[in-house]
Amino acid sequence: MKVYLSSSFGKKIKKFKKKEKLELDNEIRKIIQNPSLGSEKKGDLRGIFVHKFKVQSTQFLLSYRMVGEDIELIMIGPHENYYRGLKSYLKKR
Repeated sequence: MKVYLSSSFGKKIKKFKKKEKLELDNEIRKIIQNPSLGSEKKGDLRGIFVHKFKVQSTQFLLSYRMVGEDIELIMIGPHENYYRGLKSYLKKR
């Protein structure tokens, strides 16, 4: 199983601090062990899973999808306007 990063995901994690990256790595490992960990979305976002987790006091949402046996990490960010940004990113692709 391989893990792919979208360009949006890569740009966001560059801005993370070291502690935030360590916590993110732990959450990605959990997703790799159990790909159905996040909740699957419906409607426009069908096939996209969103996993919620906290870093310090901020709740982050991490969206991903299964591509065959592999996982593509699509987007990460706080809850505010997250789904709006996710929909617009997927439409542009």
